[in-house]
Parts: sequence; C-alpha cells; structure tokens
Amino acid sequence: MDLRTHTRQFVEKDNKLASLNFFGTFVVYFASLYVAITQVQLWYVLLPACIVHGFAAVRLYVLQHDTGHHSLFATRQQNELAGHALSPFTFAPFEVMKQNHNLHHSNVGNLEHRETGEIHTMTLREWNAAGFWKRLQYRLYRNPFVLVPLGALYTYFIRYRWPKNTTQFGIKGVLLHNLTILAFIGILYALAGWTGVLVWFGASLFGGMVGVFLVYLQHNFEDTYWDRRPDLDPQVAALQGSSCLDFGWFFDMAVAWITLHDVHHFNARIPCYKLRRCHYSLPENMAPRRIKFPEALAALNLKLWDEEQRRLVPFPKSGQGVQPLPSAG
Repeated sequence: MDLRTHTRQFVEKDNKLASLNFFGTFVVYFASLYVAITQVQLWYVLLPACIVHGFAAVRLYVLQHDTGHHSLFATRQQNELAGHALSPFTFAPFEVMKQNHNLHHSNVGNLEHRETGEIHTMTLREWNAAGFWKRLQYRLYRNPFVLVPLGALYTYFIRYRWPKNTTQFGIKGVLLHNLTILAFIGILYALAGWTGVLVWFGASLFGGMVGVFLVYLQHNFEDTYWDRRPDLDPQVAALQGSSCLDFGWFFDMAVAWITLHDVHHFNARIPCYKLRRCHYSLPENMAPRRIKFPEALAALNLKLWDEEQRRLVPFPKSGQGVQPLPSAG
C-alpha cells in the first residue's frame, strides 16, 4: 500500500467527532476565561486558567484551519458556517485566511514563492549578498525573543485586521470580522471591566505565542525541504518540508493535532481528529522522522536555507559565509 492509498482511508468526516471538538473547545475557552477573570487575585488559579484559555484559542484556530479545507464537518456549508463562527475568537477573518492558506499549500517548499509562507526564510546566498541593514533586520526578525512574542502580537492583533490579499478575497468580510471582535471586547468590558479585557488579552497573547512557535516548527527544521521549479517535487515538499512533532498524545490533542503537519500537507482532506490515527498507523517503511521537544527548541537557532547542503543552517560565524557572490561576467 502506498502513502496516498493509506491516507485516503482517513478522509471521511465524522460530524459527531467534529461537533465534540467544536463545541467542547468553546466550552473550555469560555470556562477558562471565566475562571481566570473571577479568580484574578489568586495567581495560582489565574495562571493555569490563562494557559488553558491560550491553548483553547490555539485549538479554535486549528479547527478554523480545518474548516477552510472543508475537512472538519461533512458538508461544505457546515464548514463555511463553522469557519465564520470561529473567526472572532481566532482573530483570523475566515474567507481571506482560507484563500491565503490555500496559496501556502500550493507553494509549500517553493523558494520562488516564500511570500505565501507564514515565516520568512532567507537563503544563505541571499544572506551573503545582503547589506548590513538587511542582515540586521533579518537577525532581529528571526530572534526567537522577537519572533515569538512580538510576532504573535503583530500577526494576530494587528496584521490580521487587514491580512494580505484582503482587497482580492473580501473587504466586507474583513470589516465585519473586525467589528465582531470589537463587539466581543465591548461585551467583555461591560461584564468584567478592564480586568476582563486585560485577562483575555494576556491569555490570547500567550495562545498566539504558542501558535507562532508551532507555525515556525511546521516548516523550519534542519532537514526540511525547499527547491525551485521545475525541480520542486510537491509530494516531497509536503512530507519532508513539513514537520511531525512528537510532544506526546496530550499536547497533540491540546492543539488539535496540528503537530502532525506532514500528513496534513500530504492530504489536507483528513480531518484533524483523524490525523494522529492516520500517522501512527503508517507502515514502518513510511513512518517519517519525528521531532522531539529538545530538537524543536534547537530548531530556533536555524535561520538560513543552504541550497548547496540542502538544509537549514544557523547564521554564519563572524568571517564565514559572507563572501560576495561572483559576478555574472
């Protein structure tokens, strides 16, 4: 049995499981927020509640991601309705983000279309040719203490208010989405004042940081895959260019199995609640390498794609790898 045949066994949707994940995650999202706000003076209750709320927010984002692929519920209409309903709590306007994510899938691993990816990666050749300011800008951008917290703040709270391609895929939807978020914040303020708003914001920012960390790891690890057309192999890009994170069953469940990103990129029709079963039932000869947590942390030191070695590498040490490129003549 080949991999395509294997994954096709898991594409059937189950509305009971989809509903359990959809409504169950909302219950956890609002319950944890309620506990955090009402017990704000007890830090040993507040912090765990905020962490749970942040992971629930990540989970809602992943479920919306599945609705964009029409892979959560059984019908297109059910997925579209669920995607729009999730939108105010993920900060991601559904229609525009769905279209942008489809562009990402169609160009994964393509060095000529890195603008469709979530985390920008320079090649070593581009780094060697870059000037001081461009290198400094990229160094700051790829610093994990900038990329993760500030990246989460910028991406989810600022950039998603007007995502790329908004004028192409739906201005009205984005404006309505933003108004809905404002209405939610207004209701939160009316019920719990600034305490409620700030607790929600802090927990949401934590969730955004978890999201950015996962997005980084999905395509940024040492033996990932990048290439240029016509040599680019979409199947290899989907499998080798996307990670499988092995942080344990509970973590997989907490983030709606987005950790199994290689199988998802190979067949986006598989609903998230079947990804783990699909992945761990792979025959031994098909099983990909799984990234443990220590290796995932180490991957934050990988900054540049080396086209000759075909792997992600750290910044060159002082005086190494910074020679000017030979002229075309």
